[in-house]
Amino acid sequence: MSKPMTLNVRVSGALSDFVSTNIGDSGAYENVSEYVRDLIRRDKARVEGERLALLKTELVHAFAAPESDYQPLDADMIIARNARP
Repeated sequence: MSKPMTLNVRVSGALSDFVSTNIGDSGAYENVSEYVRDLIRRDKARVEGERLALLKTELVHAFAAPESDYQPLDADMIIARNARP
């Protein structure tokens, strides 16, 4: 597990105002750190969701291929194929 990271971010103007509306008694977050951690978690989940969707698309395409497109491979053939530059 990686060590904790400290980030310093400066926002001003409309961004600062927007963050302020989401912090404290009137907002959904207790402090800016909590808000930023939630944003990072949501972005991470979005990226992972996109990767999963891409994988699902590839698998659907692969399983839709006719049986004649497949060829039997043993471990030595796979190792040799993957060793090529």
